[in-house]
Amino acid sequence: MDTISKLQLLSDASRYDLFCACGTKKGDDHRRRGSEGTWLYPVSLASGGTSIMLKTLMSNVCVNDCKYCPFRAATDVPRCTISPDEMATIFMAYVRRQHVFGIFLTSGVVGSPDNTMRLLNDTARILRAKHGYRGYVHIKIIPGASDAAIEESLSLAAAVSINIETPGPQALSHLSAKKNFQNDIIRPLKFIAERTAKGAKFHRVKQTTQFVVGASDETDSQIVKYTAGLYDKLGLSRVYFSAYQRGSGDPSIPGEKAAPACTDAPFIREHRLYQVDFLFRKYGFTPSDIHFDERGALPLETDPKQLWADRHPEYFPVNINRADKTRLLRVPGIGPLGAKRILDMRKERKIARVDSLPVKGKRLEMLRKYVVC
Repeated sequence: MDTISKLQLLSDASRYDLFCACGTKKGDDHRRRGSEGTWLYPVSLASGGTSIMLKTLMSNVCVNDCKYCPFRAATDVPRCTISPDEMATIFMAYVRRQHVFGIFLTSGVVGSPDNTMRLLNDTARILRAKHGYRGYVHIKIIPGASDAAIEESLSLAAAVSINIETPGPQALSHLSAKKNFQNDIIRPLKFIAERTAKGAKFHRVKQTTQFVVGASDETDSQIVKYTAGLYDKLGLSRVYFSAYQRGSGDPSIPGEKAAPACTDAPFIREHRLYQVDFLFRKYGFTPSDIHFDERGALPLETDPKQLWADRHPEYFPVNINRADKTRLLRVPGIGPLGAKRILDMRKERKIARVDSLPVKGKRLEMLRKYVVC
């Protein structure tokens, strides 16, 4: 294959890893197709807003047996590998023509974890040293990679990630007979956390991870418990969730054998998990604030924040002129930006009517049930 043909095949293969693909609105927070069939992904900037990131596999060759993956070793699909020089050259052309913000480097496992890490790290090194690129580079750490290979990635990248995939070894055992949950996934997660902690050598490098949701038999309560632990114990920057795409994996895994549900159910489940993640990171919620049904599932029909409010009538109504930010954030319809605007309004005058709040439409009607002036 020529370089462009490789890129088209590998970019298409990367769609099964939906990192950054979830958004709550149409527009800047959704991936889109670029030229040559590549996928361009949104990236949230520290200064606010979003920019665009190129993401593709370096190779769809893989020795692993991950049963949720259509490119696992046992499948018969076209395979190819793009060289570090080719990848760096393609990306720099994007930088010059389309002003992409950065690159996400990931790959199937070519031979061994460290051999694959060499592909990824060499690409980043060529970008930094040969092309003088100083922008955003995200490197996906391959499960089972050595500490030395990870250390090299940390020296080259602005962010790294290793997919945790499932909340624990039992759920992972349904998906892979090769991967060891503690050694291949948890050990690197902890190693990266130590090297990127405050005051450590690579403290400016961000660490993220991702769950594959629905391929195994994990419950939402298990995922939420692990998510809270990843933030509290390892200090991760973000946790992502990718709904398993039925029909792409081995027929034997729980996700393929599950009873038929509505078409949108896996993506609604993914969305609910993202809402819980936001409640943890932006609203001050804890795992004890999240309600699950008797199966350990987040109710698909109700927002988890709304559900908390409905189960705690003693908390309401909230006095809009007296409540602090933490209390305001518990009110359905008020987010971090809304809470800040309310606090700013109170510095100038007392809020006399709910109608004068910086909220409109359905959210305003919702607010009337939970606040007083």
